[in-house]
Amino acid sequence: MGRKPNDSEPTRCATMILLLMGLFSCTVVYIFMSAVMRPTGNSAVERLAADDGEFGSGGGGGGCCNGIESFELWGAAVKWGSDFKVKSSKECCEACKDMCTGNHGPCLCDTWVFCGDEKACGDKFGECWLKKQKDTLSPDKMDEGDKSMWTSGIVFGKGELLPECSPHSVFNILELLRFRHCAGCQFFRAETRGQVWDARGDHIKDASFGPPYGLLQGTLGAEGIPLETVPSEFCPEIRRGSVAWVGSGPEFFISLANHQEWKNAYTVFGYVLPEDMEIVEKIAQLPTKSDIWTGVNVTILENPVPLNVRRIKSSNDDLNLSS
Repeated sequence: MGRKPNDSEPTRCATMILLLMGLFSCTVVYIFMSAVMRPTGNSAVERLAADDGEFGSGGGGGGCCNGIESFELWGAAVKWGSDFKVKSSKECCEACKDMCTGNHGPCLCDTWVFCGDEKACGDKFGECWLKKQKDTLSPDKMDEGDKSMWTSGIVFGKGELLPECSPHSVFNILELLRFRHCAGCQFFRAETRGQVWDARGDHIKDASFGPPYGLLQGTLGAEGIPLETVPSEFCPEIRRGSVAWVGSGPEFFISLANHQEWKNAYTVFGYVLPEDMEIVEKIAQLPTKSDIWTGVNVTILENPVPLNVRRIKSSNDDLNLSS
């Protein structure tokens, strides 16, 4: 995809949570727009052009069930692994999800830990520990790195983040919650659907695939917050409302259209609630100016919109709202 011209490369920040006002209004994180102000510096940004996942606004990540290897989460056991063994980390994850449907109150399980390396695990091979955190938004990490033989993941029940699909991304986002400010985080590019996609985000027959490309692009590269880069993870199709990294972050975009032509090029780790897409649309209508990034015509906001990140709730119950 090309990158926006810049004078300096920003501090890489791969756990950053994105979304705008209302993105996590019913769940974990609540991002809101502060007053429009002049950006404090440039950042390297890959352009989102016509690079060549099913995922819709308000939809979930399907049946994906991924975790992070060499990573152990602590927490109170609701099912002891010494008494419960499975064949794969996916089975362990699904066992936890079965206790977290979101239909009958809070999740009984929000964390799973599996030992799948027969040589390293020894008699613990196949153990699946189902646990519950005191605070799912601040999970208790016991051990991580090559010395850990465990694979771990979290489950949010009904939420707008996808920990079962993109666990590294979500853990990075949770890390960002520890900071009170997100200096440098902003939306800087806005492109409407133009005559390429209709109001539902469907591509109009025989139309081009842009420009414009139907998206909002921004960065969560918070100044002074060194965070790990995000590896490529499970990639649902880019649909209207999808939130995905540009490359490995910290740049991200929110799609205003269904981009089947991009296939699985980007790591999707969340989505905007359908009722909150109106906010995204309004930002996309703010005054813009034309620019060219690596030979591609783009439109950028005349006044970038800063982002702030804050947490609205801390209890597990708040992650399982049905509306």
